[in-house]
Amino acid sequence: MIRRVLAALCAAAVLAGCAPPGGPAATTTAEPGSDRADAVMRIVRDTMSEAHLKAVIVRVTVDGEEVVTQAVGESMTGVPATTNMHFRNGAVAISYVATLLLKLVDEGKVSLDDKLSKWLPEVPHADRVTLGQLAQMTSGYVDYVIGNTEMNDALYANPFRRWTVHELLRYATSRPLLYEPGTNWNYSHTDYVLLGLALEKATGERMPKLLGDKVLRPLGLTNTVSSPTAEIPDPALHAFTSERRAFLQIPDGTPFYEDSTYWDPSWTITHGAVQTSTVYDLEATAAGIGSGRLLTPESYRAMVSTALRGKTRKQPGCATCEEMTDRYTYGLGIVISGNWLLQNPMLTGYAAVEAYLPAQKIAIAVVVTFEPDAFDDRGDYRNEADTLFRRIAAELAPDDAPPPPARR
Repeated sequence: MIRRVLAALCAAAVLAGCAPPGGPAATTTAEPGSDRADAVMRIVRDTMSEAHLKAVIVRVTVDGEEVVTQAVGESMTGVPATTNMHFRNGAVAISYVATLLLKLVDEGKVSLDDKLSKWLPEVPHADRVTLGQLAQMTSGYVDYVIGNTEMNDALYANPFRRWTVHELLRYATSRPLLYEPGTNWNYSHTDYVLLGLALEKATGERMPKLLGDKVLRPLGLTNTVSSPTAEIPDPALHAFTSERRAFLQIPDGTPFYEDSTYWDPSWTITHGAVQTSTVYDLEATAAGIGSGRLLTPESYRAMVSTALRGKTRKQPGCATCEEMTDRYTYGLGIVISGNWLLQNPMLTGYAAVEAYLPAQKIAIAVVVTFEPDAFDDRGDYRNEADTLFRRIAAELAPDDAPPPPARR
């Protein structure tokens, strides 16, 4: 998991085209012969073969008008992938939590400068860390996943384990901060677990209700739901992975590939924001969050700020401290790559990207699963949804393309 997430880091109006609840079951809704749709699907098929993808579901719109919505490949052997399939959306929910925070700021209920200790005084270092730093991942809290061998071993020993947030935080908050808050950046699941808990305390509401009332329903995301279990609504896009190969000490040359669809995702983020979704809601998220539809101009500028560029660095002892670049800069809950605004989740055999280019109102949503050959001899793999997004974006917006995929 450590190498897998690090690779994802390095690779790294709006609802006019949104489908009705459930989305259509057809594999494509693109107009036959559409030049742009044909170009997108050529990229999908070429990348699918090159990157050993089992399934690709893609949806692209421009100013709310559909360019293409299509599914290619199989969910399981003999079961075609379809555009209405549900999957885990992972870090996409981080953008919802950040939007929730900023909406509460706009409503005057909290401030980005509020200390975490105002809501969670019992948490170590809470008097040194602000809500804004948690949202930007500049708090200095150690991540409980990446670089944490003890937690990774426990997770891989039983991928069906149900984690509590307090079990997760015990791997992180008792340790010294990695740096003085606000002086560097590190990808940190810890920050968003703490932020979710603080917002629940600040409002007196549980996260599923907060997100539903203030973010999901206002964006029309009818198929994005929180689940207290590992359930995925039908029809589910199945995921497969080899990522436990090294942990289980599977010998080189011995086939190893397991269904990870129903591994428990409770380790990923604050509970109530552990969600499943569809490609229709991913596209609507790209456009809705990317346009700042729910926020005041001031809060939207804070979300998409590239102020961290030139101010962060790699750091000894910090597995996820990174220099912010044109390719990857963290705002508040979103990634800025070139002029594109995105999230790029990768977990348990799923990978996805939802991305938006405000200047041209292009929204791209891609989710992929993997064939056995996508995994190396350690069980590691790349976020090939990110590769697909960058190739599609370069085709549709050649003068404003995101930086190209990282070299293999």
